[in-house]
Amino acid sequence: MKRNLKSYITITLKGLGMGAADVVPGVSGGTIAFITGIYEELVTTIANVDISLIKTWRQNGFAAMWKQFNGGFIIALLTGIFISIFTLMRLTNYLLDTYPIVVWSFFFGLVGASVWYVGKQIEKWNPKLIGVTILGFIVAFGITELTPTQGIDHPLYFLMCGAIAVCAMILPGISGAFILVLLGGYKSITTAVSEFNLQVIGLVGLGAIIGLLSFSRILKWLFTNFKSITLAILTGFIAGSLNKIWPWKEVLDSEIIKGKVVILKEVSISPTQFDGDPKLLYACIAAILGFLLILLLEKIAEKQPLSNAEHKDI
Repeated sequence: MKRNLKSYITITLKGLGMGAADVVPGVSGGTIAFITGIYEELVTTIANVDISLIKTWRQNGFAAMWKQFNGGFIIALLTGIFISIFTLMRLTNYLLDTYPIVVWSFFFGLVGASVWYVGKQIEKWNPKLIGVTILGFIVAFGITELTPTQGIDHPLYFLMCGAIAVCAMILPGISGAFILVLLGGYKSITTAVSEFNLQVIGLVGLGAIIGLLSFSRILKWLFTNFKSITLAILTGFIAGSLNKIWPWKEVLDSEIIKGKVVILKEVSISPTQFDGDPKLLYACIAAILGFLLILLLEKIAEKQPLSNAEHKDI
């Protein structure tokens, strides 16, 4: 089944959602990809990038290579992601600075609904899958509680930062920006981007490419051979990451980076312990809206089913 213009516009809109999520520290674009029904296709497309594409180009021409690469899907998705990043980043930062509790509540409801959505993809639960889900929860929760390390100025370190951060970006749950903070590389990498330090940018980019191509193959293999277990792990992982976006926090340590306060260590507290107006009513409304948005996205995805067999014909 070939995609039409309407289908590509829909993919671009899903890319907008992924981009909006990626600019929020603590929210992963991979989560949005999953709930909009394009996650497995995205992982498979990335995993299929190898030397065979060049061979196909030489033997059968660019059109055949483009079809094998699923280029239309990637271009439509990246278009949405980049439009969102460059247009919504300033608005998102403004809203987070001005209405932090309400915005974090919205994302809490959104990600909370994602736990339900991913979990219901498993046809039959059993004790083994429940155990795997709990393990995923513990790992993700533990990551959100880690104390950031001190970064080092070494080429291999920047390669590692790029590889690990990009893996987090396509893995539903923890955001790549948060991983960079944990690794201690957020300040040096953002400074390198602002100062056009091509050496650091190149090393991080190379690490991202290596990590993306490697990790996508692992995910593709897991979905092919252990789909239920993989879904169970992701369910727990997303649930554990909710600790990161809990609306009411007490900041224990922070640092000013490029004129912006970056939180290094914080702890979740109850609304009654919050120092200030907890805005509980508005927070509940925002969380419900976030939850309902996932239901809406699910309905949209259901109206445009596309099986793995059909992917091959695109």
